[in-house]
Amino acid sequence: MSAVTDTEVKVKGVFALVAAVGKLDAARFIALLNREPFDYYDVAGKTINGLDLQSVSELAMAFRL
Repeated sequence: MSAVTDTEVKVKGVFALVAAVGKLDAARFIALLNREPFDYYDVAGKTINGLDLQSVSELAMAFRL
């Protein structure tokens, strides 16, 4: 069992998210999770291994357009 509490995990997660995408997009991401069903394990199993965050972001933006 982890010595880290659920609250500590949530706080660390929010800080990591803000560091990765900024405050505005972090808030937007959290709002999207609350609005739409999201299966983290399904998404994590389909990630593109070996790509850094910038590369993943660029690929996502290309599909968005």
